[in-house]
Amino acid sequence: MPKNNKYEYVEITDFAAEGKCIFKSEDGVVFVEGNVAPGDIVDLQVVKTKKKLMEAVVTKIHSLSSLRTDPYCLHHNVCGGCRWQHIDYQHQLRFKRQQVIDHFERIGKIRNVEINQILAAPKTEYYRNKLEFTFSNWRWLTKEQMDSGEPFSKNALGFHVPKRFDKIFTVNHCHLQSDPSNTIRNSLHHFGDLKKIPYYDVKYNVGVLRNVVVRTANSGDVMVIVQFGAQNDDAIAEVMEYLHRTHTEITSLNYIVNLKGNDSYQDQEVINYAGEHFIRETMEDLTFLVGPKSFYQTNSEQAYQLFSVAREFAGLTGNEYVYDLYTGTGTIANFVARRARKVIGIEYVEAAVQDARRNSELNGITNTSFFAGDMRGIMNEDFLRKHGRPDVIITDPPRAGMDLPVVETILKASPDRIVYVSCNTATQARDLALMSEQYEVTKVQPVDMFPNTHHVENVALLVKR
Repeated sequence: MPKNNKYEYVEITDFAAEGKCIFKSEDGVVFVEGNVAPGDIVDLQVVKTKKKLMEAVVTKIHSLSSLRTDPYCLHHNVCGGCRWQHIDYQHQLRFKRQQVIDHFERIGKIRNVEINQILAAPKTEYYRNKLEFTFSNWRWLTKEQMDSGEPFSKNALGFHVPKRFDKIFTVNHCHLQSDPSNTIRNSLHHFGDLKKIPYYDVKYNVGVLRNVVVRTANSGDVMVIVQFGAQNDDAIAEVMEYLHRTHTEITSLNYIVNLKGNDSYQDQEVINYAGEHFIRETMEDLTFLVGPKSFYQTNSEQAYQLFSVAREFAGLTGNEYVYDLYTGTGTIANFVARRARKVIGIEYVEAAVQDARRNSELNGITNTSFFAGDMRGIMNEDFLRKHGRPDVIITDPPRAGMDLPVVETILKASPDRIVYVSCNTATQARDLALMSEQYEVTKVQPVDMFPNTHHVENVALLVKR
């Protein structure tokens, strides 16, 4: 270990996983969090040690890297959302592609396939269609705010401070979602403060205003969902009527009364206060109805690029039976259906399956069928005989990837091609390794869905050997 667990005047070496950077010292690898970039000359304080690696924070920056650019958001130093704002976008793309290469080679042992250049996002700001903001009476103040001596309200409406479940900083302007998102949030925050409606206290699970979700669709529709932490009918009516009267741009206004210890609301009743029960997202000539609980890719423009790659990799001629696993609300299934003979969508959540069927009906698509349940339980021999053995399987699992039994089920189904869409290339590479005896990876296309973050989506094509 270095003397006093410190390093001075050292150069940050490279990017690392999960948005961190590294310094390769003679003592081992040092993982560095915070506002740093490869090429920075810094002083480091080690805060945690493990075998062959350490974690450190920067105590001083002596000189800045040429990879840097000026952050545009005033919340950059406190918010954990867009951690790479200070990194030039082209360098972000370079690392994301390298991350895919590293995971495929180290985890998947896949070295004989070209990783295509990443599909860059046309917009690096205002690209999200959904954000969730939290009310709290435990407001986080920056050092500058505390040093100013100015009085501040204890109430906050914004995002969590990284690694602090109990602290929220007030967001004045977020560059992730276009207006009217900022206008609605700031207006609601001002109204809650003015009317002295109690903000939620996460430590004691008391309070009225709990969180608010804003969804903005590419059709122009706007959905707002306000979550209340108490059944205070007067306060609920006051807040909802204020939003309805003041923000006529909201086309779907909803609320939830959630008395649980956490603010997840998939198991809660959503009450439509005004407007429609859904908003509309469009893709090519398709329209998708998105309800308060519906999942839809949060970057609509890049979702189109992602699905287009998946459809291209599937190589559909109009004669194929396609199985879409983890179909969600059937976005991919409906997107590829007109180029397939039949599409079977399988999803664990029953409500999502209902959305998928509704979206097929809305778009006049008649060659899709959707089933709710566990993948392993559904895709048995009887099911395959009844609905047709798949020529192509498209799978888009959550970050954890696919369970081993699901992989085994896919191998038993033995499609000609598998299109694997992933939001976590580490678990994707692991799953590809499990299928490597029967399938060869022939194409790989990364897609940047989330600029200014370390996240990358990736599509891989597997062909039966």
